[in-house]
Amino acid sequence: MIGLEYMLGLYNMQQLELADQLGIKKQNINLWLKGKQNIPKKYLPTLEKFFHIDSSYFSKELNEIEKLEIQKEKLKKELQPIIERHEHVLRRGADKLESVPIYDKEEINKIERSIEKEKLIQRFKETLEQVDKHPYMDTYRIIIELLEQAESEIILQKTIQGLAHYLNVLPGDITTGSEQEEFEAALFEVLDDHNY
Repeated sequence: MIGLEYMLGLYNMQQLELADQLGIKKQNINLWLKGKQNIPKKYLPTLEKFFHIDSSYFSKELNEIEKLEIQKEKLKKELQPIIERHEHVLRRGADKLESVPIYDKEEINKIERSIEKEKLIQRFKETLEQVDKHPYMDTYRIIIELLEQAESEIILQKTIQGLAHYLNVLPGDITTGSEQEEFEAALFEVLDDHNY
C-alpha cells in the first residue's frame, strides 16, 4: 500500500474530500493511488502540511515501521504531548547513549515502543537470514528460549550486558553501575581462563 492510500485510510478520508482540499478532480487522486500518475510537485507541500508527513512517504510502498511512524505523527498532532523526561538508550551502531523523550501521553510512548519492537524484529530477521552461512543455528533457538522463559531474570540481563562489553558491542563507559562492573570482571576472568 502506498503512503497516500494509507494516510487516507488512517485519517478516514475519502478521495473526494482530498480532491476538494486540493481543488482537483477525484480521478486525479485515483490515478495517483493506482500509480498511473505521479503526484505533481505543486501538491506535495499542501499534502505535507495536511498530513504532517514528509513528501517522500506519499508515493512509496510503506513498510510496517513507516506505517507506525505515520501513526505516531498523527497522534502527536492530535494529542500534543509534552515531554516529561528523557531516557538514555544505545541505538544501533552508536558509540554513546542517545536521549529519547518520554511523553505524558501513554499512546505516544506505546507507539514508540511498537516502532522499536518492529525495528528489532526486522534486525533479527535479517540476522536469521544469514544463518545458512552461519554454523550456529542452535544459538538462535537458545536465544529465543531464553527470551521466552527468562526475560525478567536479572542474571540474563547482566550476562547479556557483560557479553556486549566483552565483544565490544557496548562501549566500556556505558554501564549500569559498580555491581554490573564486578559481575563483568568475574565473567571476563572465566572467559579469559578458557581462552574464549
